[in-house]
Amino acid sequence: MVESQNFASARFMTVAEVADVMRVSKMTVYRLVHSGELPAVRFGRSYRVPENAVQEYLRAAGFGRDFNTG
Repeated sequence: MVESQNFASARFMTVAEVADVMRVSKMTVYRLVHSGELPAVRFGRSYRVPENAVQEYLRAAGFGRDFNTG
């Protein structure tokens, strides 16, 4: 059974946005997604990464401060 969650409030970022925040190339983000280190959802031919997943990845990497995407 699927957990009841409010996905309307979920914020997603494009691969380019994630690369900009992390200051890496888009290819690096794609590698993280394909390796499973960074969760993502595929929409058609593109990927969207949950904003909180990026925050958690950076926090786990030692960057404890939250970031502002815009």
